[in-house]
Formats: sequence, C-alpha cells, structure tokens
Amino acid sequence: MIGHWYKQAVVYCVDVDSFQDSDDDGVGDLRGLISRLDHITRLGATCLWLNPIHPSPMRDGGYDVTDFYNVHPRLGTLGDFADLLRACADRGIRVIIDLVVNHTSDRHPWFRSAVADPGSPYRDWYVWSADEPTDRRQGIVFPGEQDETWTWQEEAGAWYYHRFYDCEPDLDIANPKVREEIKRIVGFWAQLGVAGFRVDAAPFVIELTRPDVPDPEEDWAFLTELREHLSWIRGDAVLLAEANVPPDRLVDFFADAGGSDDRMHLLFDFPLNGRLLLALATGESAPVTELIRNSPQLPGPAQWATFLRLHDEADLSRLEPAQRKAVFAAFAPDESMQLYGRGIRRRMAPMLGGDQQRLRLAYALMLSLRGTPVIRYGEEIGMGEDLRLPGRESIRTPMQWSQHPGAGFSGAPRRGHSPELIRTGPYSYHSVNVTEQRRNPDSLLSFLERAIRMLRECPEVGRGSCRVIDADLPASVLAHRADSPTGAVLFVHNLSDQQVTLDLGLLDGTGPDFGEVFGDRRYQEPEPELSGLELGGYGFRWIRLSRTAA
Repeated sequence: MIGHWYKQAVVYCVDVDSFQDSDDDGVGDLRGLISRLDHITRLGATCLWLNPIHPSPMRDGGYDVTDFYNVHPRLGTLGDFADLLRACADRGIRVIIDLVVNHTSDRHPWFRSAVADPGSPYRDWYVWSADEPTDRRQGIVFPGEQDETWTWQEEAGAWYYHRFYDCEPDLDIANPKVREEIKRIVGFWAQLGVAGFRVDAAPFVIELTRPDVPDPEEDWAFLTELREHLSWIRGDAVLLAEANVPPDRLVDFFADAGGSDDRMHLLFDFPLNGRLLLALATGESAPVTELIRNSPQLPGPAQWATFLRLHDEADLSRLEPAQRKAVFAAFAPDESMQLYGRGIRRRMAPMLGGDQQRLRLAYALMLSLRGTPVIRYGEEIGMGEDLRLPGRESIRTPMQWSQHPGAGFSGAPRRGHSPELIRTGPYSYHSVNVTEQRRNPDSLLSFLERAIRMLRECPEVGRGSCRVIDADLPASVLAHRADSPTGAVLFVHNLSDQQVTLDLGLLDGTGPDFGEVFGDRRYQEPEPELSGLELGGYGFRWIRLSRTAA
C-alpha cells in the first residue's frame, strides 16, 4: 500500500545542526547527516523528519524563517539537500521537513517591505492593527518568555500580531495571496522530492486572527486546499500536523464535517503521550487504557503519530492539575526541569533515572500502541539533557557518537561546538555514545534495533485496530491487542517493578501461529488459554495470536 506507507513507517527526527559536522566548524550539516544515514537505516527508521533547515537569524531555533525556498548556509546548499534525498532513497528512507508558515522572521523580505511602505504588496500579508489592541496578551503561547502577542512597529506605525515571539510576525491566512504562496512553498519542496511535511503549529495556521477578537474563526478549508495541492504534485506525500488541541477537535484535523478524509494524514498523539508519561510516573495502566477506550474513531486512512519525546517540552497541559503534579514529582521535581508551567524539558533516559529496564518497557509500550512511532535523535542511546541551556535548548545538544574529543560529532576546537556538548555526568558523551552501545548486545540501542525489527513483523500495529483487553488484571498491567486483515497480536506490559502472573482467558482469533515473538526476557511459552502468564517487573511480552496469508 504505497499510498499509505506512513502507516508502517518509523520516523526518526533530526536537528541537522546537532547531528553530524562534516567540515569541523562546530555545526552539524547536511553532508554530515548523509555520512550517518547508515545508523538510521540500521536502527530501522524508514522516514527522516528534519527540523527547520531554512535560512534564519536563529532567534527561535530556526523557526524564524527568512527564505522558504532555500537551505541555511551553515547547513549546506540545495545541492547538498538533493544529495541527501538521493542517499535516503538509496536506503529506502523517505524525507519529510518542517513547514513553518504560521509566521515568518521579522527579517524576512516580505515583512521588511511591509514595514517600509504602507503601499507594499506585502503589507496585507501580515496581521496589523492601527489602534492598540485591548488585549495585547491575546493567545500567548510561551508564558514567562513572552510578554505580549501584539507589538508596536514604529516604522510601520501600527501594531502587528505574533502568536509566538515578537521576532515572528504572523502571516494572514485570510489573504488569498498568502495561501497561494504557502502552496507554492509546498510544491517547491515536493517537486524536489520530499515525501511530506510536518505542519508546525497547525491550529494557528488556520486562525483568522483579528484585534480584540479573543476566539477567532478558523479556516479549515485551507487544510483541504493544502492537501489537494500536495497530492496533485506527489500522490504519496503526507501532512503530519502538530495540533495539541482538546479531544473534541482532534478529528477535525483529519476530515471535514461530512467525514471526508481530506485534511491531514497524520496527527501527533499528544493526548496519548501525556497519558503515557502519567502511567510511567504512577505505575498504573488506567491513564492509557481509559484514553484508548475513549478515543475518537479516525476516518479512512488517517493515522496517529506516537512518541515518548519530541524536540519541544513534554507537554502535560491536557492532564488534570493533580495528574500533572504527579508527573512533575516523578520526572521533573526541580523547577529548572519544567517549562511554561505545563511541560518538562528533559530527555526520557534521565526522566526514568537511567533505569534500562524501565526504558525498554517504555519504548516497547510506545512501539506497540496505535499509530506511527516517532523517535527523536539520541533517544535510541538514552542521551541526557543539559539544564544549563535555556528553555527547549536543553534537549537539543549534539548527537553523541563516540568517546573521542568532540563526541565524534565534530573535530572543531574543544569549545567550538554550537550547541554545546554534554561533557560531564552520567550522560556525558564519554558514558553514553553510539560506538560503545553498538558493541554491547544488551545496550538500549541494540534493544531498539531488535524491537523495531520485530515491529516490522507485526504490521497489525500500524494498519490495524488497538483494543484494550477486558480482564481482571493488576493495576500495573496494560494488555491490548492489534487486529488487522494480516492477523492479531497481543501485547502485555507491566508498569511496576513487581512480578505478576496473569490469567487472560482464551481470546478470539487465536490460530496455529500462536506464540510469543518478543519480550523483555525469555519466558515459558504461553498456553493458548493464556493462563498463568508470567510477567517480570517492568516486563513485557508480545504474543502473536494468528497470522493470515497475504
């Protein structure tokens, strides 16, 4: 099903400037990324997601774009990007890139023209107010880092809106010329060969923001326009939306009111991620099982994108205050580990105290749940964070390849790296790196390579249903199954450190292929009645119930 390739993909997320430096200037680049593609291939990833690669003043990690049709010079050239696409294609890897079109940089030629001349053709590409808005904090996103969302522009003689930082003025999606330009950007990169886009801040892209309108209308039709345009250029290309919105709005990002699947192909599963972290923090499966039972039915070929950690803070805003407090207590007890009052700015390994068994459990559970798994670079080896860095930068440190100076990331002078390497502590590159874990069959890296290979043998996860098993189970145990025309697989995971014995009873769909396919250790082969099923502390078992011939 080439048109639905994303349903069985494994996505690997990379900050190019933090992955591999090829010219020893201290900054990762596209040629360096090309040199490390075999690592991504060996891990089992089939889709490479690149965080912003466009020219930028880098006042917001590259999300403040000054040219949507080029590559930042410090990362390379368009020719280097074309070489990356070819090298990825040779390895069966598709490439998607960030589409950051809610705003531009205030240094973008469009905005500079709009500011300099009221008669500029770009003046109405942005959101302005001649009078001071009554609520200058309208829709603020980064509490503690943002003071306002309306800023006075002296040269223009007007107020401009910026959902994010004041260096990122919002584009006005209501302007047909802006819409056409965004589609032109999408067409440009799709024609070069990218397989899709991660749509940054998707809910804000469709907002028709106006001064003194606290709840602006949303132009859902633009998502349909964008998908139709992309599909016309490249039929198998996908749109992956970042939209952390209330549950009753989730399906709207996939389909219109009539149920037509004509918007996003994938949506990050923020509700599940928050519940996963809560379950790991409390050792109880209920947060996840409740969410699965109450999740909306997705239309057609729509798909969730599942993850443990992404490139931003771990967002707990959809949890209840008491639940959020419990996660903070377990994983971010110090305020320096928290961000915006709603999130955690740490990587997964230190959040779990470096406990390798818990890490394996967490990733086994994430891989087995509904949707397409997304893995952030460095998570496969259990990298840590640097809390001395501001905000989200704490989890954007360079990839740790070896114990050699520069961590194998760069040969630049010792303190010439940007961003800075983790040099001390249990998560320094001396202790945590790819080379050492490659040599160790019991490492986290080796485990994830095996787990992803096994996921390939369980296509039911990406293409089938996800259903909780109704049985009398300990509170710490999550049992669910995935069913599709290819067969059925049972998954059991224990969120506590205590060994348990389960009696699930005979399940529907058991066939001659019944048997265990993966687990945290070797267990006694399960009986078809699934009684007396042992599960170690932080243990897991994947059991094939049946397989159907293609």
